[in-house]
Amino acid sequence: MHDLISTTALGGTEPQINTFPHVTITENDGVALASVAARMGHEKACHAALKKLLGAVPGPGRAQLHDPEAGFWMGPDQWMIGAPKASHELLADTLKDLLGDAASVTEQSGAWVCFDITGPAMPEMCERLCGVPIRQMQSGDAQRTVIHQLGCFVIRREADDHIRVFGPRASAATLHHALITAAKSVA
Repeated sequence: MHDLISTTALGGTEPQINTFPHVTITENDGVALASVAARMGHEKACHAALKKLLGAVPGPGRAQLHDPEAGFWMGPDQWMIGAPKASHELLADTLKDLLGDAASVTEQSGAWVCFDITGPAMPEMCERLCGVPIRQMQSGDAQRTVIHQLGCFVIRREADDHIRVFGPRASAATLHHALITAAKSVA
């Protein structure tokens, strides 16, 4: 039998944390992800199941910051659902059981890297990274954007100084470099 050791998107055995005077960047490998796409003719059933799961169905530019499951809008009748990996490692299977024929569900945990950015300089850092209107965004706002030529999602979390960035896992080091560069520029 093999001794397999899981690694984070940045290649470590523990998530990387980078602390600067006014901002902290934390690699968050504790999020299980699955995409949900309503099937044609089953949109109402999909919406009803998601509403039961999340409390509300996120619309364009919005996230539902529900606990333990949360989700954000990705496109018409498409959402990304996330939950703590420790308790929801089989999130995609759970969603498939819940949604049945109403939606197509795809495991996404290994496809995305997640970074939590916190601190009082977060807005300035975000302004250097991408074109989202960070100073107008409220808790639960979610924007698709480009960071360092990578398609990413930026979600404004409950705390005023916290955003979550999802980007392609295959480009985790590139995204991390862009985050570090922006953090250093506001330090």
